[in-house]
Amino acid sequence: MKLRKLSAAAAILASSALVLSGCTPGDDEDTGNGDDVTDENGDDTTDEGGDNGAEGEDGEEGGEAAEGSGVREDLDLETNEDEIHVSVADVDFVSYNGNARTANNTTNSAIVSLMGSSFWYFGTDLSINTFDEFGSTEVVDEGNAVYEEDEDGNTVLDENGEPVINEEESSPMVVEYTISDDAVWSDGTPITVADFVVTWGTQSPGLPNPDYDEDEAAAAAEDEDVEYDEPANLFDATSQTLGMYIPEGPQGDPDGKTFTVEFSDHYVYVDWQLLVGGPQPAHVLAEQGGMSVEELVEAFYEKDSAALVDVADFWNTGWHVQGGELPDTELMPSSGPFVLDSYSTGEYLSLVANEEYWGSGPGTERITFHFLDDGVMPQALENHDVDVIAPQATVDTLDLLEGMNRDINVLNQELATWEHLDLNHGSASPFNDHAVREAFALCVPRQLIVDNLIAPLAEDAQLLNAREVFNYQEHYDEVVSEAYDGRYDEQDIERARELLDEAGHDTVEIEIGYQAPNPRRSDQVQLIAEQCSEAGFDISDGGHEAFFAEVIPTGDWDVALFAWAGSGQIASGRNLYHSEGGQNDGNWSNEDLDAAWDELVVTMDEEARIPLIQEIERILWDDLMSIPLFVHPGIFAADAEIQNVRTTAAQTGITWNADQWQRAAE
Repeated sequence: MKLRKLSAAAAILASSALVLSGCTPGDDEDTGNGDDVTDENGDDTTDEGGDNGAEGEDGEEGGEAAEGSGVREDLDLETNEDEIHVSVADVDFVSYNGNARTANNTTNSAIVSLMGSSFWYFGTDLSINTFDEFGSTEVVDEGNAVYEEDEDGNTVLDENGEPVINEEESSPMVVEYTISDDAVWSDGTPITVADFVVTWGTQSPGLPNPDYDEDEAAAAAEDEDVEYDEPANLFDATSQTLGMYIPEGPQGDPDGKTFTVEFSDHYVYVDWQLLVGGPQPAHVLAEQGGMSVEELVEAFYEKDSAALVDVADFWNTGWHVQGGELPDTELMPSSGPFVLDSYSTGEYLSLVANEEYWGSGPGTERITFHFLDDGVMPQALENHDVDVIAPQATVDTLDLLEGMNRDINVLNQELATWEHLDLNHGSASPFNDHAVREAFALCVPRQLIVDNLIAPLAEDAQLLNAREVFNYQEHYDEVVSEAYDGRYDEQDIERARELLDEAGHDTVEIEIGYQAPNPRRSDQVQLIAEQCSEAGFDISDGGHEAFFAEVIPTGDWDVALFAWAGSGQIASGRNLYHSEGGQNDGNWSNEDLDAAWDELVVTMDEEARIPLIQEIERILWDDLMSIPLFVHPGIFAADAEIQNVRTTAAQTGITWNADQWQRAAE
């Protein structure tokens, strides 16, 4: 599955309050670029590195206001009494709460995003577009961040390696948000400022988990046989970026419709448009915590962990599927065009039209998601069991679709999702040794993987040599030329063997894990195992049906093969590679990289960002935190009778506008 890379923006995307019609899916367990992770249904949670600096048609970057060519069509639809069946992965539904770390995957996002509304959405071209039906945004003060410099003109860093901001010369960015007067939850409760205080508070630092034991956590980190899964933070959110950059939270009457946010600690934030996304229901959480909404809001503002323990217990798991059962429907109100209806574990989940939705109504009364393996999706489409599919892009799948004996539309889309190998830098991992990392990078058949598995689907497929810029984006060559010398483009088995010998290793046993089943990933593991065996690596296939839910959190893994699903964010990668990043699961830490990220996130000028991205990529290549492989080709298919089906490079893939799908009248 794809993992979404999540920054604050990404975490918001993951929530039901996210984008109008979708969150951050990828196509494998892509764990999003700091945005989201995608489970590759062949694709994968998340995260989305390729989501940096994506441009709209008018040339403005993803992190900056831009109405691109990929906007939603303005359709006046009457809701048909019909059901459209779709499959985007065989990964089961996890939770209504897409902001929870354990629910961070693209399948989950595709569902909850249809239950949420936001101030903005990604267009098909990764442009960021305002969703006027939900509300409006106004920049009250653009703000300015000025760094302290030493006598040589270098940025001064504090004891934590972060750039020191000149507080006298800097001024905070201030943005005002106004929620539509008509916006209500599906239970009729008005959507108010309090709901955004919840979104902010659950993603804020400074709320420690009273049950967290630092010594036990440290022991588990050092001993692979010791398990400890208690989170350090009270709310086990995928990201805390929202609270980091807006430390004081939304300011306004909790019962009102207008609030402001001030970037008072860092003064500005390069992805400010994405930072405030959608609401979470304060009235539900307050009831579960045994308090009033007013008391809940005050507890978040006061960072009162003791008062919020019961609220956190519910937020962390209460919205999750438990024992194959959905939570009570009244606990899961929708702010979007659909509400949850019926569910069967491992089989399907149905959404029905939200009768209280104030925006443009959906084109179809019911959308049902089927959890199908990639290998059976084409046959299910041909048999009329499903109407829309998003299978993993493989040669076999494309052949099946092109040879189908029924009228379908095949859609191709170069995705903002990229495949990579993450290396575990923990003390118990063989990759804690740089020599082993370098030897592995030298034997991985990157070009062979592209030639054998991707080029047959996309003739111009090429190696991806960056993480924060896609190879079809404007600044890719400029970044790579200064950050990477091509040392791992071609295999050097002999040198890899020498490095292991010099490090005193005869054989290095490693396991490459991924979300299984996934034919393309298993093929990649096989190619890597065959080639790297000559260098001295004994590689086993670590495919696991719950790799991201059960294996990654334990830290007991060597290599993770998945994809980050990107978007238009510029700074989402900070959540992946910064020492304090919420999705830094590989125990990676580099002070120079931390400093570069901390400067990038407050650098609003595009040209000034290029050298920082170059520095980030250079460090990542030198220390080998991860090994990028390729950008995902996307292949989607739909019954020709289903109208308004469009694809997007962003993480929601083909479901981003599923609320506009409608079967043609007979």
